[in-house]
Amino acid sequence: MGVGITFLGGADTVTGSKYLVHHAGRHLLVDCGLFQGYKQLRLRNRDPLPIPPQQIDAVVLTHAHLDHCGYLPLLVKQGFAGTVHASPGTQALCKILLPDSGHIQEEDAAFANRHHFSKHTPALPLYTRQDALDCLPRIKAVPWGHTFQPLPGWRVTLHAAGHILGASSVLLEVAGRRILFSGDLGRSDDTIMPPPERAVAADTVLIESTYGDRQHPTENLLAELAPALQRLMARGGIAVVPVFAVGRAQAVLHAIAQLKQDNHIPHSLPVFLDSPMAVHTTHLFENHLGEHRLNAREVHALTHSATMVNSTEESRALAARHGPMVILSASGMATGGRVLHHLAHYVGNPRNMVILTGYQAPGTRGATLASGARSLRIHGRDVEVNAEIVQLQSASAHADANQLLRWLGTMPEAPSQVYVVHGEREAADTLRGRIERELGWRALVPEHGSTWPT
Repeated sequence: MGVGITFLGGADTVTGSKYLVHHAGRHLLVDCGLFQGYKQLRLRNRDPLPIPPQQIDAVVLTHAHLDHCGYLPLLVKQGFAGTVHASPGTQALCKILLPDSGHIQEEDAAFANRHHFSKHTPALPLYTRQDALDCLPRIKAVPWGHTFQPLPGWRVTLHAAGHILGASSVLLEVAGRRILFSGDLGRSDDTIMPPPERAVAADTVLIESTYGDRQHPTENLLAELAPALQRLMARGGIAVVPVFAVGRAQAVLHAIAQLKQDNHIPHSLPVFLDSPMAVHTTHLFENHLGEHRLNAREVHALTHSATMVNSTEESRALAARHGPMVILSASGMATGGRVLHHLAHYVGNPRNMVILTGYQAPGTRGATLASGARSLRIHGRDVEVNAEIVQLQSASAHADANQLLRWLGTMPEAPSQVYVVHGEREAADTLRGRIERELGWRALVPEHGSTWPT
């Protein structure tokens, strides 16, 4: 009996990554992500999996972004009783991100019920903070380079992937087959994270394709951010910066600190980090020296580069302040959380600015803003958009198309099959074509729900 993979997420889309590997009646789930973006994608979060969670024997996580781990509380709530394996950095981040995700869902549902803009009565969270806390004891930390058996006879090794703290590529060896899951690969020139390790030999590769159809600009983050903040200062405006709490929040804080140090922007410019998840993650960098590019002095500067906002009351109090100032708040694609309240409050004023810091999945409010739309749907009402919208092209934590191909090219030998995943259709198919033309390898873009051999 062969080894098969069913693509339960991260196929046809850049979100919801879930790859179910099955052999001889056993099942291993690589990644357990939430769908985000278009409503038809988000509705998949409430659909039952094609296999009862009780029949999934183990889970391996590539990293702690919610589109790779955010379904885990629901999986456990529905009956999964196995072990979740992840790097120490991913385990530490899950302890921060998953309870915060549940808390945000509870807050959003409560807000919808108070203001009666949900079609559901009552609006219910997908899972609660307590559900997330309940799943955390199942996550077991495994260091990079250490081979372990999540199931008898199934061997897994994690390799550093760059991207964010703890991010890993996963090598699975089962029934004589070697399957390599790239996870989200970082950039070779990232300001915070080191480049991913070289790809190891495998029969089958699953390669992410978030930026499979484009290259990053040669301009760096400082060169892009400085003129935007200078314009903001000149008009006394307020910048709302939707950030991913893990990775981009720290990269932007680091860049602002450098710009102040180099006197490109005034030291007096107030900066607020309004996301408990991002605040806790920023302090986590102190415990993981050596896993990122920053030294102890730079980490100390990072944790003191902004006023850390934790409570809801502190967040609301920002609305009483006057500009200029910068508010970094999650989530990075403006799909939920406190950033929505800031956008609703500030996006109508032409003195203000919204700075987008990474990939904006289709169907998200971030993508709506990036498209130049003049209105934005927030909490059941349309808000007029008059603020300047700045999309930082150099802020992404993902490898671009050339870097993805270079990573594949570090494999010692050609795989027999490449599956191009975790990308929108155009990006995935563009990368597929380049893999076939430039590397001469077999490549395929799987459809959601399809099953393929390894």
